[in-house]
Amino acid sequence: MWLDELGLGQYRVIFSENDIDWETLPELNESDLEKLGLSLGHRKKLLKAVADLTTPAGTIAPVADGIASSSPPERYTPQHLVKKILASRESLEGERKRVTVLFADVQGSTKLIEGMDSEQAVRQLEPALSVMMDAVHRYEGTVNKVQGDGIMALFGAPLAHEDHAVRACYAAIAMQQAMHAQAEETRRIHGVEIQARVGLHSGEVVVRTIGNDLSMDYDAVGPTVHLAKRMEELASPGSTRLTPETLRLALAASNHLTHKV
Repeated sequence: MWLDELGLGQYRVIFSENDIDWETLPELNESDLEKLGLSLGHRKKLLKAVADLTTPAGTIAPVADGIASSSPPERYTPQHLVKKILASRESLEGERKRVTVLFADVQGSTKLIEGMDSEQAVRQLEPALSVMMDAVHRYEGTVNKVQGDGIMALFGAPLAHEDHAVRACYAAIAMQQAMHAQAEETRRIHGVEIQARVGLHSGEVVVRTIGNDLSMDYDAVGPTVHLAKRMEELASPGSTRLTPETLRLALAASNHLTHKV
């Protein structure tokens, strides 16, 4: 475990009791750590370790001690989409938008990384996560969170698309196809079966702020994010599950395009 490797395993319970996860960990300062009861030496050690938890573009930070990994979205978003989002950032912030939320994870990842240290686990999961992110970006979705063996993405925000539900569905199809090829390679090299589960739901969110690194502070209106995550959890390995709302919007957008043609 990460804290154990640092010689700070005695603080795991304190971190858990104070709801410190991977997203809040980088925001801690020396004063916060002092309040948590860490000695001066341990505070310095932990702050240095957090600063060192950076990864090359397109990769994720390792999962450790139950803290879900998360890199700034700018690290894995294609530059043409980064420029497009930042150029229209002011007009996007504060607006209530109807979007489609996509959650996807890798089933079989636990067996794949069993017995590996954090760095090895990252290297093993990276190919599968990369094909997932590529599928999202192909249809101009935004990956706004990478956690452990899965991703969360938005279609329709911050880049506005009226056909966001269709784009999310196409991305899910592309993701499953790419993961099928990736699974064959993983089976051949490691003898482990991996598959993707994908969940989709459409609803409203309010994007409050967008950082220079594309990190987004947003409010989910109603059960938008929760239902998308629930769809992923209910999906069988190798399948995509979507809510009736996403299906309705996707069919409506498809019919509109057909009539235009």
